[in-house]
Parts: sequence; structure tokens; C-alpha cells
Amino acid sequence: MPASSVFHSDPEIMGGTVVFRGTRVPMNNLVDYLEGGYSLKEFLDHFPSVTHEQAIAGLEEAKRLLLAAAA
Repeated sequence: MPASSVFHSDPEIMGGTVVFRGTRVPMNNLVDYLEGGYSLKEFLDHFPSVTHEQAIAGLEEAKRLLLAAAA
């Protein structure tokens, strides 16, 4: 993952699970919340260590990665 990524993976943090940089919140938690019909606000309320800007940047980065993989 590039240093500019909103995500981070370290074997010493949550066993290498991809988390939001500077937190212990896995990216897949955001996807699970949205998939379950919860709003972004509800996710942010439950995970206050993730900022709104991080969540939006994370979704944008995930979208870019998915589009690149499909190309």
C-alpha cells in the first residue's frame, strides 16, 4: 500500500488486517455497515477514530482499485 493510502496493514496491528491509517478500525467494517443498510453517519458514530474525510477517501480508493482490477 502506498504511504499516501488512507489504509494501512501491519502484522502487529490486528494481525495485518487492512485498517484505516492511525486507527484499529478495519476497512471492511465500513463496507459491512454500508452493505447492511447503515449510513455513513452511523458508521462514524460507532467508530469515532475514523474521520469523515478518511471514510470518503477510503471509499474513493476502494473504487479506484476495483475499477483498475476490472480494466
